[in-house]
Amino acid sequence: MTILCIDDEPFALELLKEAIHDAAPEADLRSFAEPELILEYAKTNACDVAFLDIEMRGMSGLTLAKRLKEHSPKVNIIFVTGYSQYAQDALHLRVSGYVTKPITREKIAEELRNLRNPVTPKKTQQLRVQCFGNFEVYKDDLPLSFSRTRAKEVLAYLIFKRGGACSWQDIAAILYEDEPFGLQQGNRVRQLIVSMTQSLREAGAEDVLVKHRNSISVNPAMVDCDYYRFLSMDVSAINAYTGEFMAQYEWAVFVVGFLDHQKLTLY
Repeated sequence: MTILCIDDEPFALELLKEAIHDAAPEADLRSFAEPELILEYAKTNACDVAFLDIEMRGMSGLTLAKRLKEHSPKVNIIFVTGYSQYAQDALHLRVSGYVTKPITREKIAEELRNLRNPVTPKKTQQLRVQCFGNFEVYKDDLPLSFSRTRAKEVLAYLIFKRGGACSWQDIAAILYEDEPFGLQQGNRVRQLIVSMTQSLREAGAEDVLVKHRNSISVNPAMVDCDYYRFLSMDVSAINAYTGEFMAQYEWAVFVVGFLDHQKLTLY
């Protein structure tokens, strides 16, 4: 599911993004601060749901909704506002829902469960990722080649985070835990991310990455991962786990205890 969201107030946009991510961590979430930018994106990209702040400078959410529907007639529009007087206008536009501030995960989840236009799951998985045993990445059953070992480890950590945004400092703390974070560490991490991105680009799988201004994550919906399937109680994945998780990385050792406990509980 592809979800767009917009608010021209930076703090409000961050709160909206956080609530949507908590309610739908598997979604491909794209955020915007300006109406023209979201319209430009919608011209060439399909979208399933759009959370629109109604009161914005330059263009209201009501006007934006009409223009978005010109590009994506089936998009589920959900208005976000601190006021209720727009409810009637929202109904005339045949929108999917209406959320009042303060935004919460529960409010977002309720709207996503009751979309006006049902979302058909898309087969968007671009990579097969093996976390049990050693960490390995495959595209069309062929292993991906990484020019730098640490670049592969960055991807391993992003996979482990399951869509959680990771800052440069977060990644540095995992890769270089005994060294203080500074300009040199930041440059190293930046170079590793460039190298990792290049490897994914060459495999035609760069869209797996979700990049923000100061952080990066993966889109779990685009990854077929044994660890993700284990957590969703897939029997074949549970049976495939034999006590090793990303065995080549020391920071991943603590996950083994959690997985062992989960497997014992299930059986």
